[in-house]
Amino acid sequence: MVALDRGARGGESRAILRELVSGLRAVERAGVTVGVGLAVGAFGAAANRPRQLVEMPAFAGDLLDPARSHGDVLVQVAGDRAADVRAAVEGLLPAVPGWRERWRIEGFRAENREEGGRGLARNPFHFTEGFGNPAGDGETADRALVRAGQGEPEWAVGGSYQVVRIIRFATELWDKDSVSEQERIIGRRRDGRWLDGAPVGEEPNFAADPKGRLTPLDSHVRLAAPDRRDPPPLVRRSYSYDRGDGDTGLVFSCFQRDLAKGFEAVQKRLEGEAMAKYLLTTGGGYYFVPPPGDHWIDALR
Repeated sequence: MVALDRGARGGESRAILRELVSGLRAVERAGVTVGVGLAVGAFGAAANRPRQLVEMPAFAGDLLDPARSHGDVLVQVAGDRAADVRAAVEGLLPAVPGWRERWRIEGFRAENREEGGRGLARNPFHFTEGFGNPAGDGETADRALVRAGQGEPEWAVGGSYQVVRIIRFATELWDKDSVSEQERIIGRRRDGRWLDGAPVGEEPNFAADPKGRLTPLDSHVRLAAPDRRDPPPLVRRSYSYDRGDGDTGLVFSCFQRDLAKGFEAVQKRLEGEAMAKYLLTTGGGYYFVPPPGDHWIDALR
């Protein structure tokens, strides 16, 4: 991921946005998505802006570094080979002289695979994640994509609000705990099985465990989704990172059509979770990923 700000060079707003879109040809060997931040979203008339696009606030326990947070646009480059992704990013920057790098981070998905239609990977705490995502395209779109009649401008229909959180993991502290304690903090087995014995492909009945005897009340999964049959309306696609010198963690990324009902509702429920002492969010931001094409550039006026 690379967050960019408009450079000191002047110019009409839509022109420099088109320069960016044109420069993305430099990353043709890899997949790429672009999200606009608050400053770009505010280019045009208020009626044409994504309604919920604001600067990401600091939540309980966050220590946001301004140099690693926010940005006018977020370019996310993905590929099967890390060398290709790095080359694509390096090729992009010279191609967009109207933009300057604000921050970047390189991520990876250990043991990346698909099971039951869900993309799974192992995070730095040794747990497999991704089981909470929908398995079908229809439900994925329902959770992630802005709908007509939602109160958003017409051009934004089919787009998505993206939340990025750079979360540093206290892996040395975490690894001092027993595996069973780690599983109680998360609320699942390392391989994704539920603590109450429910198989991976089924949802646990938390209502049958009101005192948290099987799945603790302050476990991550229980707070994130108290009713697993009514999951949060968001889709996750996160990456591990390792900057060296013990700075390892997760580039948490999720997409939703409604920030308040999606990420923000989950984040507020997670205040006071047992895992909090092992996590420190240091950066990231809110962005709006436009629908395919570049017609959105003309809409921001």
